[in-house]
Amino acid sequence: MKSWLLFLMTILVFTACSKKSVPSKATNGTIVTPGSKNSSEANNTNPVSSDTASAVSVAPAAPSAMIVIDGYGKILTPKAKLPPGSNVKADYSQIARSFTPQQIANLKARYKTVPPKILYVPDQYTLKSLKGTYCIYKKKFWYWKKEDGLFYIDQMYYQ
Repeated sequence: MKSWLLFLMTILVFTACSKKSVPSKATNGTIVTPGSKNSSEANNTNPVSSDTASAVSVAPAAPSAMIVIDGYGKILTPKAKLPPGSNVKADYSQIARSFTPQQIANLKARYKTVPPKILYVPDQYTLKSLKGTYCIYKKKFWYWKKEDGLFYIDQMYYQ
């Protein structure tokens, strides 16, 4: 009798613990109660005319960082694709160098990736210190701004 009761309690515990305790999400996020109006009727109090909608132009947001040259030396963002007010004075033929094979192996072993070598970062995403202007890429790699206007990876990562 005790074994039968123990078996019944075990089954009860398993069935009770297997139930979902998180409520399901609503598809559109609106709650309709029996006494309330339809939500689409309530939201239509200020319709937008087509004249004002066509007059408003939405500018795309500036990216936080653009990869100019990746870790393998490929030019991913030429000067023509940089934002108009960037003031970059870099000679791509000199800076388009990859990491050495030993440095690439070191980066892959330490960080499981090969970070980009040179970035372009808008001024709104940069930070300033006594050492100079810098940015942090993917919360892991520090890049320092040089006089040509581009950000170069800190040497401590690959040397």
